[in-house]
Amino acid sequence: MAVQPYVVALAGNPNVGKSTIFNALTGSHQHVGNWPGKTVEKKEGWLNVGSQQILLVDLPGTYSLAAYSVEEIIARDFILHEHPGMVVTVVDAANLERNLYLVCQILELGPQVIVALNMSDTARSRGLQIDLKQLSQQLGGVAVIETVGSQGIGLEELKAAIRRTPNAPRSTPLLTYGDALEAEIEPLQTQIETDPALTEKYPARWLAVKLLENDEDIRTRLQALRQQALIDAADAAIARVTDLLEDDPETLITDERYQFITQVVGHAVTRPDRAAETASDRADRIMTHRIWGVPIFLVLMWVVFQFTANVSAPLVDWVGSVVSGPITHWAAALITALGLGGSWIESLLVDGIIAGVGGVLVFVPVLMFLYFAIALLEDSGYMARAAFVMDRVMRVLGLHGKSFLPLLIGFGCTVPAVYATRTLENERDRKLTGFLATFMSCGARLPVYVVFGAAFFGAQAGNLIFALYMLGIGVALVTGFVMKHTLYRGDPPQPFVMELPPYRMPRARTVLPQMWERTRSFVRKAGTLILACSIGIWLLLAVPGNLDLRQFNAVEPQASLFGSVSTTLAPVFAPAGFGTWEAAGSLITGLVAKEVIIGTMSQIYAVDAEAAQASSDEPTPSLVDDAGQIVQSFGEASLLTVQEIVNIVPRTINVLPGLAMPEANFLGSGDEAENTSGLSAALTGTFTPLSAVAFNVFILLYVPCMTAVAAMRHEFGRRWTLYQILYTGSIAWAAAVVVYQGGRLLGLLGGF
Repeated sequence: MAVQPYVVALAGNPNVGKSTIFNALTGSHQHVGNWPGKTVEKKEGWLNVGSQQILLVDLPGTYSLAAYSVEEIIARDFILHEHPGMVVTVVDAANLERNLYLVCQILELGPQVIVALNMSDTARSRGLQIDLKQLSQQLGGVAVIETVGSQGIGLEELKAAIRRTPNAPRSTPLLTYGDALEAEIEPLQTQIETDPALTEKYPARWLAVKLLENDEDIRTRLQALRQQALIDAADAAIARVTDLLEDDPETLITDERYQFITQVVGHAVTRPDRAAETASDRADRIMTHRIWGVPIFLVLMWVVFQFTANVSAPLVDWVGSVVSGPITHWAAALITALGLGGSWIESLLVDGIIAGVGGVLVFVPVLMFLYFAIALLEDSGYMARAAFVMDRVMRVLGLHGKSFLPLLIGFGCTVPAVYATRTLENERDRKLTGFLATFMSCGARLPVYVVFGAAFFGAQAGNLIFALYMLGIGVALVTGFVMKHTLYRGDPPQPFVMELPPYRMPRARTVLPQMWERTRSFVRKAGTLILACSIGIWLLLAVPGNLDLRQFNAVEPQASLFGSVSTTLAPVFAPAGFGTWEAAGSLITGLVAKEVIIGTMSQIYAVDAEAAQASSDEPTPSLVDDAGQIVQSFGEASLLTVQEIVNIVPRTINVLPGLAMPEANFLGSGDEAENTSGLSAALTGTFTPLSAVAFNVFILLYVPCMTAVAAMRHEFGRRWTLYQILYTGSIAWAAAVVVYQGGRLLGLLGGF
């Protein structure tokens, strides 16, 4: 039998540096996935302590172990049912009162506990003096270790404590709940202890307390175990406490915990006579200002999209040239060498797989830069400020700042944004936030914006992308405002409370793994879903519309089965300026995944590209020529990437009227150099700049991918999801028509 590894769980509130400590302890020995049956991220890593290998599990950040959110349930269930050897609870040394609430709840569950007093340097800078020995005694003898995870301070001491703790006496919680509550807890605990099936699953005292708190999740589980007698006894106890103390036991238990925490902090922490003002406090006077906060947020988002679109552009062009050039040449040469040149197998490989998947993988640099920028903002502490700043805006919609966090997640992917609404306690807030999250432009739409922006607007592509993201936010605001004054009229938003972490310098060992994990997820999707879609689209393009299989793979794209269906649908989009079968077909496949739109277009236009290449007199380059060109073009792309980073500053300044700061031009090529890639050339021959903008507006607003639709149906039900599909489809068509027809009336962007 395989030896089970020793497991240590890492728990803590959000923004306490828990993930920083996890990354520092495990290094590159990490695995990231999802918790079984959940979309919440699961991190595991191996930690070497002496000669022992320990499996370190990073639990989701949570403020408590109540069952109000999926993160809380995951953390609680892991400690309860997976029985880790110990739990390292990371706390913010400068905010002990808030953090110790979770510590108390973990201690009540009964595992061995170590308290990692993180960001202790911040606590000292604020004049706080923490007596580690006294804090340990007040918490029942747990080990308390000072750490500064971002600097690696205290990690060796933490490893030593992990090595010692399994052999140490188990800590004894000193928290009691007063005579009246204890008088009800004791008989419930005794009743639980008489049932071995219950004591095997739950600590008896902990379960008695949860029953008095009227924990709905625990009651549901006990009902499934046919423990109605125990539930009835708990209901009677709740009624007696409520009659005696004129308050519900859940509130009373919470009050007792905070009184205990106040006592612990009073004995262990010495505060200065006057609280010191930190650099974060001074920065927040501007960053979270009632007037300047929102404009600062918008400027930062504008810089992010300039960074994403323009800085990544040289590398996008390089990857595109490698895929459409050497990789395509080598694949065709290999197929010819096998004697299959000109066969359907060559068409499947070149026109299907390479054109489809390669057309999407071209935009990996775009997503890498986007995820890098978002990780910088998260690690600096600004993302929490964004939620705080946007709280005032969200209240216009009848929501609060906590709802903005799922919307922010929606900029990466709509699916986790939908599931992130579980953190909202109010059902109305969950449904409305999930409805609006689909208008946040996910990363999958970004490749479409980039290819159209580069084809039609060159260096100004970042402005198009920023405008599209802002339009999505604007449509969400209008939709939320209308829903607030119709469906949810008279229903006030819930209060919003959030702990703001201190500002800190982003760290490469935190930012780079986040960027890599998110990008790897996209590449994994390209290797599965997009590959399957590319093969399916190639097959539909190869089958004639009249189903005469004698013409298989010998039919014009428009006469194929795919082209026939797309041609039938195309007139619907004519008022929006893109009533072509190519555009209609791309939108159909975009229902599966928005990334597939570019892959579809790459396949549709592959025939034209092949014809152009066949008519060219230029000889096919040799393997050595291709390799040399790849190296040379990569060097040029790297230099141009640096140039685009430098040009962020002048382009940002030049937005202001009357300013014209010169831009860097390292290679002496003009900004308006024509993009000669096959897909870009095909798009400029099919779309006008105005119809291209209208097409991107439709992409922004129309029905999200099938995975997101499935997530919404799972979370909000079939009817609500159907309403969302009908609404997004209608609003996308209407907005695209308004953009195109309005632009034509004004004579904008080549609309006539």
